[in-house]
Amino acid sequence: METAIKFENVTKTFGTIVANKDVNFDVKKGEILALLGENGSGKTTLCNMLAGIYYPDHGNILINGEIATIRSPHDAYRYHIGMVHQHFKLVDIFTAVENVVLGLDPKDYKFDIKAASKRIKEICDKYGFEVDPNKKVYNMSVSEKQTLEIVKVLYRGADILILDEPTAVLTPQESDKLFNVIRNMKADGKSIIIITHKLQEVLSVSDRVAILRKGAYIDTVETASATTQSLTDMMVGQKVDLNIERPKVEHDIPLLEIRDLSIKNDEGALAIDNVSFYIRGGEILGIAGIAGCGQKELCEAIAGLRNIESGDINHLGKSIIGMKPKEIIDEGIAMSFIPEDRLGMGLAPSLSITDNMMLKTYKDNAWYNPFVDRKRARNKANRLIKELEIATPSSETPVRRLSGGNVQKVLVGREISAGPNVIVTAYPVRGLDINSSYLIYNILNEQKKKGVGVLFVGEDLDVLLGLCDKIMVLCHGKVMGVVHADKTTKEEIGLMMTGSLDLTEVKKDKDFGIAKDSFIEDKPVDFNSEEIIDKFKEEGVKEDE
Repeated sequence: METAIKFENVTKTFGTIVANKDVNFDVKKGEILALLGENGSGKTTLCNMLAGIYYPDHGNILINGEIATIRSPHDAYRYHIGMVHQHFKLVDIFTAVENVVLGLDPKDYKFDIKAASKRIKEICDKYGFEVDPNKKVYNMSVSEKQTLEIVKVLYRGADILILDEPTAVLTPQESDKLFNVIRNMKADGKSIIIITHKLQEVLSVSDRVAILRKGAYIDTVETASATTQSLTDMMVGQKVDLNIERPKVEHDIPLLEIRDLSIKNDEGALAIDNVSFYIRGGEILGIAGIAGCGQKELCEAIAGLRNIESGDINHLGKSIIGMKPKEIIDEGIAMSFIPEDRLGMGLAPSLSITDNMMLKTYKDNAWYNPFVDRKRARNKANRLIKELEIATPSSETPVRRLSGGNVQKVLVGREISAGPNVIVTAYPVRGLDINSSYLIYNILNEQKKKGVGVLFVGEDLDVLLGLCDKIMVLCHGKVMGVVHADKTTKEEIGLMMTGSLDLTEVKKDKDFGIAKDSFIEDKPVDFNSEEIIDKFKEEGVKEDE
């Protein structure tokens, strides 16, 4: 096969940080190459040099055998290179066709909407896409937006496509559909680079796999001869245990009761529609759903960050509706929220690890001591750095200078150190490498063993099935069902996520592994009942608590 791309000793640094060091490998014409590596291994940086966002400090990039000078995305398009970023670059109020022609040079393209729509249809018919040129982006599903991004680069004549985490927010069925399109593009002679952390997808769709570790190129292997274990070992540099633990815990006290909850999103539309469920102690309840199905609003409402329209949220029998986050803590309700936006909502990126530790505790002793106790916060920060193996020069390092995995460790460590009995976490391993991800899983399992209830919003169905005890599936803000994770399949969950299967209508069907005990009955939990009091006593909880 002919070579489409060749990296020759490509090096890129940012100050003292070496993102890529003497990288040498190639990409063939008409092949799908998966690019793997841990967080900070240089995958995205390398592809950003292909896309014209960065320029190499040293070395050459050859396109079709000739040294290429790519100093901007416009240069990349001249070499027929297009990159589809993990976070979509679309204008919501524009139509699909308007987004496609946006930014095109009028010297090269005439702004004829009808002609552009016709060309989009031709591209869709050729590769198996489905795009309505006149549909507004804000009315599109996540899958449609992903498709539109690919159509954009194909419209500009891309023969080399870079897909960064293309299935991060897709259902299994949508992922399969995308892979069929990618295979069609490969058959047409396109070269495709996929960056992903999902190894099963790598084995399913790629021809070869290139491995990076700490910015250096390790090797390229044929996918047919690779396994999940072998790829992981190459990425990490040592043997890794890939089994996700799901400890059996006998705790079953309902800590949080969500009843008939309805919540609106920022646009005023109903995001959560009459949802009811329990979070029990010693249980990890997973939430599955296509992005934007109300997960964010649900987590924020439980944490006291968003008002509700109707319904109730009870923590150990006490309503927390209307309380602010600080009031919830002051009431003695031990709850921790780990948001999906770790730097936007969870941490203050410009502050040090020590100062971020203080954000939830600096007022604790203010009534008798007006001075901030940084020594105690620093000790806590240093303890977490050691226990969670946080890679940082010191506890005084600003959080924004840490890698994504280490930022997440700081956030999770701070929340858990507060001693919660309920943890609400949204996409805690999004974008994290396999080592960092498994550390987070282990941390949550340790809390589970202590009787903590965990609400785990995730996007990787393999992880949800391996880690969680039960999974509740949302579709357009409604509950499609709650199932036992060890008695269901990815395909069934995928059907529920798209609304094709509603298990609330088939509660007696055992084939789906329905968790009947997770459905809220008409009668609320009576926390003063003898049964509940006996359960608390078994857990060692005093009556006045």
